[in-house]
Amino acid sequence: MAKPKEQTRLTGAGQALFALTMIGLGVTGFTQHGFSPIWDPIPTWAPEHALLPFVCAAVTLTCGAGLMWRGTRALASRLLLTLLLIWWLAFRVRAGVMAPTTAVSWENAGESTVYVAGAWVLYACFGDDWDRRMGFAVGESGLRVARALFGLAMIAFGFAHLVYLKETASLVPKWIPGHEGWARFTGWAYILAGVAVLTSVAARLAATLATLQIFGFTALVWAPLVAAGSKDPGVWSEALVSWTLTVSAWVVAESYRGARWLGESAAG
Repeated sequence: MAKPKEQTRLTGAGQALFALTMIGLGVTGFTQHGFSPIWDPIPTWAPEHALLPFVCAAVTLTCGAGLMWRGTRALASRLLLTLLLIWWLAFRVRAGVMAPTTAVSWENAGESTVYVAGAWVLYACFGDDWDRRMGFAVGESGLRVARALFGLAMIAFGFAHLVYLKETASLVPKWIPGHEGWARFTGWAYILAGVAVLTSVAARLAATLATLQIFGFTALVWAPLVAAGSKDPGVWSEALVSWTLTVSAWVVAESYRGARWLGESAAG
């Protein structure tokens, strides 16, 4: 039987790096005896707080490995998406609803939304016959949901850059002039990319440029600090988060392969 179109479309570097990153995050969770950065912070009111880090590490590690093999991709993407969705709704979206005027809560929600979008693209592409009974969650409709979430996340990032302009500007490397100008530029670039993805106008170009922008933050801001041997756990945490955002966005951008760069993008 011929493979579904979705499975042939999403074989690329982003998919492989996403899987390897999940494996790395799972290993980090076990070796550090706590949450890997993409799950942290976790509210103290969460049930079985002591067990959650190991559950998350186990699922992340197992699903990352499962995404590497064709026979287990459907199950792995299904489990990973389920965990990410539960986390996103219970801890990130809830925090945004509880503090709707606090931009940082929506920025944190935006980060988790990018992870969810990347995992949902994989699920939409790798879901098997059992998953296809879900209808909207897989195939072309699943891709539309994942891309819409990604677009909303980019808008949240953009507003966070503009609201926390000075904090964002402080992250720009000193050798680059016009720090606040770059902070404004990247903020509006995220917002425009999000709008483009949501409206399917030049969505492939927008998703690709947004991915490059996230990677730029990873390479220019966090990579030099990590390479310098920073002892600050916060630096390492932010670097891992930024890298995970990069590979998650990369997966979304890869899902547009074959679509036009400009004009209205096709659904698939």
